[in-house]
Amino acid sequence: MGKGDIEAGFSYGQGNSNGLYPYMIESPELRWGFIRKVYIIISMQLLFTAAFASVFISFQPARDFVKYNPYRFLVLFGSLIVTILILFVLSKFYKKHPVNLFLLGLYTLGMSVTVGYACAFSKGIIVAEAAFLTGVVVCSLTLYTFWAVKRGADFSFLGPFLFASLMVMLLFSMIQLFFPLGPLGRMIYAAIGALLMCGFIVYDTCDLIKTYDYDDYIWAAISIYGDIINLFIYLLSLLNDLL
Repeated sequence: MGKGDIEAGFSYGQGNSNGLYPYMIESPELRWGFIRKVYIIISMQLLFTAAFASVFISFQPARDFVKYNPYRFLVLFGSLIVTILILFVLSKFYKKHPVNLFLLGLYTLGMSVTVGYACAFSKGIIVAEAAFLTGVVVCSLTLYTFWAVKRGADFSFLGPFLFASLMVMLLFSMIQLFFPLGPLGRMIYAAIGALLMCGFIVYDTCDLIKTYDYDDYIWAAISIYGDIINLFIYLLSLLNDLL
């Protein structure tokens, strides 16, 4: 019988140390190649975002623009709207090369503007602490997810809960525009948001391991990159209120 004969009850993941999860029927080498490709893209996105945000931390004219220029909110809201539109377009063309790479670059730029604005209102040491905590949390959750999935765990059940929680958070953020919260309320909101992003990291990493097709590398990178950036912003907000 063939090595990959499913009817024979054999799969790559059964009795194979290279299998990412039990009863894996695809080639582990191909899946590992896909995973490496996604994380390379995410690393490039994060490096660009870090370099872009550092301008708002170390370059005083950029900080002054964010803090005092009367058009600062117009630039921020414009960037957010464009980012959302690009994300919508990407959902339709994320498999079309090279359009998907161009749109990915624009999306990363838009997210970097948001991160830069957040960093401009924070001290350098707080930004560094938030970045360090984000890195520790992301690495820990990623390693845990790979370990748990290899032992048969499936985190797809988190999908409906995470989606509903995200909708509540978005609604709550809109309410804050009209009824601003005090420091304690902002801390609670940021803490809940950070926990929610932790759930998304586990959920999206599980999808990366088991669900995404090999042509979905752009969409997989966007999902995990967005989780990381939002986690960083929530932690930054939490530290700003704590310190």
